[in-house]
Order: sequence, then C-alpha cells, then structure tokens
Amino acid sequence: MDIVSPARRSQMMSAIRGKDTTPEFVVRSVAHGLGLRFRLHSSKLPGRPDLVFPRWKTVVLVHGCFWHRHDCRLAATPKTRIEFWKAKFADNQQRDKKVRAELESRGWSVLEIWECETRDPELVRKRLLGHFGL
Repeated sequence: MDIVSPARRSQMMSAIRGKDTTPEFVVRSVAHGLGLRFRLHSSKLPGRPDLVFPRWKTVVLVHGCFWHRHDCRLAATPKTRIEFWKAKFADNQQRDKKVRAELESRGWSVLEIWECETRDPELVRKRLLGHFGL
C-alpha cells in the first residue's frame, strides 16, 4: 500500500526531470575539472545523450538507478502496480539498448555512469580518466 495519497504521488512523480539532474551536474563538474569540454543533450544524436564530447566522438549517459534498473539499492521496485512498473522498466531498458546500438553504429563510444556512482566524485573521475585514456 502506498504511504502517500494519489495526488501527492502524482505531484512527486511530475517533479522528476530527465535532464539537469544532480547526478548529471556531478559528472559535468568532474569532466570540466579534468579539462574535458562537451556539449549537452544533443538533439542530433539518438537518445539526446547527457554529455557529448565531439573531439573524442564519445557520449556519456548518466542513468538513474531506479529508472534504468541498475543492480544497486537505489533500484528498488515499487510494491504497488507491479505489472505496470515491470513493463515501464522493461521499456526503459529496451530503449537504452536501442539508443546505445544506434550511437555505436554511428561510430560513437558510449560511457554509462550510474546515479549511485555519482555519489563518489572520485569514482566518476576515475571512470572518465579511464575511458578517455588521460
């Protein structure tokens, strides 16, 4: 059973944004601190990647653990409307695979950074350094 009213739940869910999120800001800050320059949410690329590094033909996708189903504690499954959520998450994961395949078929390198990883900026730094070979 939900612990908040349907109206409150609707209000909470409508406040969730797809871009300019805190995890995204962490990745942007770390990348900028490393001297990496990027573009944001390019509509010319499939899936409008969060960060685009044209010089390296690389995109970074910052995934929320809940919505994209990372294997961590942030990806808890709601206890109500289970079938709805299963279908929603399956659609999200299928779209993620399709977007990644499209980007890679166009010659782009894809780096996924999970929301839980952004809680440790040093880990984000290491992931970026490793990917870009800096």
